Amino acid sequence: IATAVQAWLGQIGVKTLYIAPGSPWENGYNESFNGSLRDELLGGEIFYSLAEARVLIEAWRRHYNTVRPHSSLGYRPPAPEAVTPPLPASGSASLHLRPTMAAETTMH
Repeated sequence: IATAVQAWLGQIGVKTLYIAPGSPWENGYNESFNGSLRDELLGGEIFYSLAEARVLIEAWRRHYNTVRPHSSLGYRPPAPEAVTPPLPASGSASLHLRPTMAAETTMH
């Protein structure tokens, strides 16, 4: 798998950087993401097909980036989903254009 990933990264122009073995603190953001993925999704799912894995992992990734609170960000999501409520029939539109956080969705 590592060889295939290296080839794919090369095709899309991404360079790889290596950390020292046994030094996960050198890559804390990725280590945190990988741990969350493992603990919150992979440890509790059995994938019956690659297609199912892709769908569930993508749904989890979107939840992770738009809904799930992150302690390092003051318990806010990295890129919250913005919802613009419908404008009232009359009145000033400028008061109603502020984005708000979307309601948390239930992930299964």
